[in-house]
Amino acid sequence: MDNERIAELFAGLGPVSIRRLFGGKGIYFDGVIVAIVLRGELLLKADERSAPDFDAAGCKQWTYTSTRHGKLVAMPYWSIPDSAFDDSDEMTVWARRAYEAGRRAGK
Repeated sequence: MDNERIAELFAGLGPVSIRRLFGGKGIYFDGVIVAIVLRGELLLKADERSAPDFDAAGCKQWTYTSTRHGKLVAMPYWSIPDSAFDDSDEMTVWARRAYEAGRRAGK
């Protein structure tokens, strides 16, 4: 996903900055990380308060199997509902949830 498309998706939230992160990209709004692009997939930040909304919308949480102990590790990033990619108002709602989760995390 190129930076122009990322800026377009987050336009309803406001101007975002994009930095390299984990071999992908970190997307920040007002100094708060709100999303990452990893292996071409855009994932939004969530927390215990917002994760149920992502789950109810059929989104998937980013998980991976640790090479250290072989256990599944769940990260605080979730996929975006497909419909949000084509609806800027809906994307803005999800982006705001991610920003709020990032603020609550203090990062």
